[in-house]
Amino acid sequence: MEKKIQELWILAGVTAAGKTELSLQWAEKYNAEIISCDSVSFYRGLDIGSAKPNKMEQARVVHHGLDIADVTEVFDVGRFHAYAQKTIEEIVSRGKKVLVVGGSGFFLQGFLRPVVDSIEVSPHVRKYVQTTYEQKGMGGLRSELKTYNPEGLGELDLNNPIRVIRALERCMQSGCSLFELRKEFEKLPIPYAQFEKKMIWLNREDVDITNRIEKRAEKMMDMGIIDETQRALQAGIEKHPSLCEAVGYREVINYLKAGRSKDELVNSMVLSTRKLVSKQRKWFRKHFPAGSSFVENSQKSISVDHIPWVAGT
Repeated sequence: MEKKIQELWILAGVTAAGKTELSLQWAEKYNAEIISCDSVSFYRGLDIGSAKPNKMEQARVVHHGLDIADVTEVFDVGRFHAYAQKTIEEIVSRGKKVLVVGGSGFFLQGFLRPVVDSIEVSPHVRKYVQTTYEQKGMGGLRSELKTYNPEGLGELDLNNPIRVIRALERCMQSGCSLFELRKEFEKLPIPYAQFEKKMIWLNREDVDITNRIEKRAEKMMDMGIIDETQRALQAGIEKHPSLCEAVGYREVINYLKAGRSKDELVNSMVLSTRKLVSKQRKWFRKHFPAGSSFVENSQKSISVDHIPWVAGT
């Protein structure tokens, strides 16, 4: 008898598009468990700013990938996919469907193509890079990285501390440029190859998404994002090079340090979130299959029966 092909469902989308409610409805109807692929929701104590599913929502459907690390830890893409692979095996063994939900592009990319190589970075190299970052900041990291990459740094996000740190560690450990590492990387097998991937990304029209972002920022203020951020600062979030730069928390941290008004804080949160949405749209258009966007305006409801899933590799 031919073995049944397993399916991996991926519901992605821009911030504030409505992924949470749509995912809950779909998972309830089709007997699925949800794996959160949101790089901020992994962390304990960051509930409001990450728009993490609340306790009532988590009670509706089993969720994975929430509250699995402290804010001082770096729960990077390698750790996440080791966790995700094990979790997916467990969900499938229970006869359930797997629904991956999120908007963190680099983490989502790991379901479609390799994102982690086999290079084992030594403690000595890791300490050197971390010390360089602490003493010289991002400028020091970029300067070191350029010595290994005289021909350029390709598409590396030079404003993302974690990406730059990991890139420098691998260049130092291997003695290779990012281009050389990429060529070897391309030979790695496709992850989750045993699954047929069904994918969609949720988008909204500009006027609608702006309205939703503004309401979301106001709601976060009402729910207590300032107090939550103060607790995160006490827990050591500033030790995490990218988490303290996450949209929402970055603006509140600046507000607490600069003493600006709450109106200015809300406006900065809205502006930063709109910029994030623009960045996310570009990523999804580039990395998700053609035709897989799902645009809805504020006058329409989203039906779980009419999601145009698109097959992915």
